[in-house]
This record gives sequence, structure tokens and C-alpha cells, in this order.
Amino acid sequence: MRITAGEGLTVSGIFTPTEHHQGAPGLAHGGLLTSAVDEILGSLNWLLEGPAVTGRLECDFRRPVPVGSVLHIDAEIVGVKGRKVFTRAIGRLDGPDGPVAISAAALFIQVPLQHFVDHGTAEHVQQAIADRAAGGPAWRPDGEQHTVELNP
Repeated sequence: MRITAGEGLTVSGIFTPTEHHQGAPGLAHGGLLTSAVDEILGSLNWLLEGPAVTGRLECDFRRPVPVGSVLHIDAEIVGVKGRKVFTRAIGRLDGPDGPVAISAAALFIQVPLQHFVDHGTAEHVQQAIADRAAGGPAWRPDGEQHTVELNP
């Protein structure tokens, strides 16, 4: 998956399901597609510079996503109220103007760093702190400012 920051409070992602991502033969598993959408929507919180967790995620599957097809997902923050961050996404097949395969809306809740200390591991919390100080995830290739490769 590749996620790229866009204008304002938007990101776009590209995900190509392989045979390892199948549910029904030849088709991407809906749970896996939901995970991909959650990852892209969650990345929007980097734009707000605050940690957040998924509070609610709703996905509507509009058409099957064949293995080997390219899913283009555009996501945006549509509102912030207190600690709540409201987001939505549209996933299109084989191009940014292709047919809609999935749409989603999510609510993220901004949390303090202590949330991760209380519920995570010290090693991962320290890595996240280092990532934030460096301006983004540690797995970002040198010199690459706005693109993140996940599970290349």
C-alpha cells in the first residue's frame, strides 16, 4: 500500500490485492479491504499532528475487487469536534476515476500518548515518539516527504 498526503486534510492510497488477500476465489477479502481503508483513514491523523484511534468504521462494498486490480482510495477529514475526527473515503477500481468499489466513513478519537503507554508496549511507544520527532513514520525512505510504503 502506498499513502500520499494531498492538499489540505486529504490523503490518497493505492492498494493492489494479491492472491494472499483473497476471500472468495479471485476476489479480495472484505475484511482485508476494511483494514486497508482503516489504515488510509487513520493516516489522516498525521495531518492533525495528534494520535488518534478508530472509534467507528463503516464500509459499504459496492462491487467486488479482483485480485491484481488496483484500488485507488481517496480520504479526507470532514470535521473535527473536540477529540472527535470525522473522516470519509472512496475506493475506485483501476484508476482515480474508475468505478466505486468501496466507500467508508470513520470516527477517530484523539487520545493522549499515555493511552499507548497504558495499552501498548514501551518499545513501540518509544518508536512512535521517535517517528513523530522525525516528522513521520520511521519506515519512510530517506528523502521521501509525503509517501509511506506499507507492506511493499
